[in-house]
Amino acid sequence: MDPKTHERLDALQRDPYPLYAHARRTPGLTFVPELDAWLVARDADVREVLLRPEDFSSAQALRPDVLPSPAVFGVLARGFGKRPTVVSTDGAAHRRHRAPINSGLSAARVAALTPYVTEVATGLVDSFADDGHTELMSSYARGLPGAVIGRLIGFEPEDVPAAVHGGHRAEQLLFRPMDEKEQLAAAEDVVALQHLLDRYARARRARPRDDLCSAMVAALAPDTGLGPGTRDLTPDQRSELVSNLQNLLIAGHLTTTALIGTTLLHLLRHRDQWELLCARPELIPGAVEEAARYDTAVQGFRRTTTRPVILAGTELPAGATLFVAYGSANRDEARHEDADVFDITRSPTPTRHVGFGHGAHGCPGSRLARTQLRITLELFTRRLPGLRLAEDHEVVMRPTLIHRSPEELRLTW
Repeated sequence: MDPKTHERLDALQRDPYPLYAHARRTPGLTFVPELDAWLVARDADVREVLLRPEDFSSAQALRPDVLPSPAVFGVLARGFGKRPTVVSTDGAAHRRHRAPINSGLSAARVAALTPYVTEVATGLVDSFADDGHTELMSSYARGLPGAVIGRLIGFEPEDVPAAVHGGHRAEQLLFRPMDEKEQLAAAEDVVALQHLLDRYARARRARPRDDLCSAMVAALAPDTGLGPGTRDLTPDQRSELVSNLQNLLIAGHLTTTALIGTTLLHLLRHRDQWELLCARPELIPGAVEEAARYDTAVQGFRRTTTRPVILAGTELPAGATLFVAYGSANRDEARHEDADVFDITRSPTPTRHVGFGHGAHGCPGSRLARTQLRITLELFTRRLPGLRLAEDHEVVMRPTLIHRSPEELRLTW
């Protein structure tokens, strides 16, 4: 990608909403060169694509924006080969990958984890509550989801920071332009993460525990028990488990980190909404849904047509790439009245927005993400009602459509 295209992509990613609005007003689909994809911008069209996986495949859902250099591929070769995951499969393969995640993120599991979420969130707020200021992304928004997904997967506490760091580096390597030196450093971190995940997978095969890592090992690499040595994972099984654990880790903390950041940003930018929430904590569930709708953490995923199709009046050949924009659907006036207005008093009906996806690929971790955001808002409104955006700090959004959030969020009280 040439420098000018990078500049245009950077600008689009930092604020995609003007493009979305234009695309929704334009008949048919809009082709976006910076994304090398047809933009699916209207709510009805987004839902149609998501409900037709046989025509719109997820195989390239996470196609990278950046192609690493050959030297970087050499580093990555020391890790584990990429395998399909719950995000990049459809049909029976998708159901196979998703089953242990659904069980591990059930309502009962999330309820059992909620006291731990509260404990971690409270400890993080305690660490800066007396300071009068903080940078939220580093002091809280990354720490809470990282600790929670680490507990859920079954990491030892001392391994959580390295795992969270490796997840951030994997995202950077795929979606942010970096010079080769930085790419190589990121690749080393990704390989270290993969070997960490492999050690956990092999350990859980030998001694299963009551954690999601064990459940994924049992589901994706069942022990046949047919003879000596069959308990060992094969190289293919190890690669599949590493890919799926890495995907779960990244989805489990980066998405919620982003959502925490954008939620506090918009509440504090709309001061009346923050003060209303402090006065009426019963509005917190509605605030969670409005935040997920208004500035969606995962702005969208790619889909690929499996055959010639017509969508929104646009003829598409087999193999066409679409960017299915959840963030645009959530600003569609055809579904949401005053869609560009941030309003926490909207009816808190999760099915009205697609902030956590829709259909077979709806986010299995949405319940846990909502729980973490709810607890965050309960804590902050109760303990820091005077919270404000720092006046001397310009908020800059991260240039990505995958985990949209502020790069930094400096707060005072």
